[in-house]
Amino acid sequence: EGQLVESGGALVQPGGSLRLSCAASGFTFSDWDMSWVRQAPGKGLEYISHISHDGSSTYYADSVKGRFTISRDNAKNTLYLQLNSLKTEDTAMYYCARGSTGITSSVRGQGTQVTVSS
Repeated sequence: EGQLVESGGALVQPGGSLRLSCAASGFTFSDWDMSWVRQAPGKGLEYISHISHDGSSTYYADSVKGRFTISRDNAKNTLYLQLNSLKTEDTAMYYCARGSTGITSSVRGQGTQVTVSS
């Protein structure tokens, strides 16, 4: 059915930046829209962003618009999320998911932890 493996999470200070990566295997990556979701401690999954199968269209939640950028490299079967101007409220486990809905996807990675703290 497919596998997704996230990486790149870290502890970063407020205002800092990170780039998350998601390596896909077991399915035709270029056929699928892809998304990022996150889960903060004690909260439910939150949609962040998704990108069309060919990378031509991107969409963002209001909470991250202008600070995060989603991209993909279909030749490398890899999805990315650039996180800039990080805030403490961005602290969460970040997951990539197959499809545009993210939260209801049947294929989601194990997550990578982003902690924003001074």
